[in-house]
Amino acid sequence: MRVVILAGGTGGAALAAGIQAVAPQHELTVIANTADDDEFWGVLVCPDIDAVIYRLAGVFNDQAGYGLRYDTFHVLDAMDRIGEAAWFRIGDKDLATHLVRTGMLRRGCTLTEATRELCARFGVRARVLPMSDADVRTRFTTDAGELSFQEYFVRERLSPRLRNIAFAGIDTARATPQVVSALNDADLVVIGPSNPLISIAPILALTREHVARERAVAVTPIVAGASLKGPTVDMMRALGHDPSPVEVARMYEAVAASFVLDSRDAGLAGAITKMGYRVLIADTVMRDGGRALAEMVLSAVAR
Repeated sequence: MRVVILAGGTGGAALAAGIQAVAPQHELTVIANTADDDEFWGVLVCPDIDAVIYRLAGVFNDQAGYGLRYDTFHVLDAMDRIGEAAWFRIGDKDLATHLVRTGMLRRGCTLTEATRELCARFGVRARVLPMSDADVRTRFTTDAGELSFQEYFVRERLSPRLRNIAFAGIDTARATPQVVSALNDADLVVIGPSNPLISIAPILALTREHVARERAVAVTPIVAGASLKGPTVDMMRALGHDPSPVEVARMYEAVAASFVLDSRDAGLAGAITKMGYRVLIADTVMRDGGRALAEMVLSAVAR
């Protein structure tokens, strides 16, 4: 079976690792958000792409929530000592990934080609595809002015009041041929439990027309009124959205026919069913590396 998952760097990446673990016989493709990419000290950092690669390779730093396990920060400490702003935490081993990617891009490779090479070097068999080879960047309008993704999330720790989210470059960017082909050929498309406003929205902005609704299933990123990781609930509330699985389902109703709702929110199934969804109830908290949720999501294609 050909499975495609749309993923940010947290829940979506974890679910991708779960699918790989329980169904290695399937052809897995992960389309990763690139709107939170940024440059630091001349190297391109792609947090969501790297989180997917690292999770699939089994080397992701779950404790920190980013980067590689057992990393050190000698380069970053040295940058701080000589007066460089060092608020963005790049580990020494993680830096190697960014250097390889940036070098390939400067030699004329596309981001897709660089990502494929990094997958090979980390021993990842699944295809990891950036949503576009063009630059798309998240911009937050806040009480402190316009901020990039990393400035808002890491430097400011989401403290300024959020007013609006935009994606610079989205109007001229295009999904890559590899992304379009993967979606057109997919037996199952999974919209992972990533933040719908900043991780999934830019991917769908480029791919929506290629996602076959009857073959797509969306997984809630909100459980019992809280987001499992990250500020999904707070961001939805700040922008006037009801921070609930029902609102997330409303965001995806044009692109997905099935919706995975956490068992703690089973009482919301009726409202989501009325939108035309087939609702699937499961424990969506991935304490087992995403295996149980992956098995349940994969079974959706056979129901």
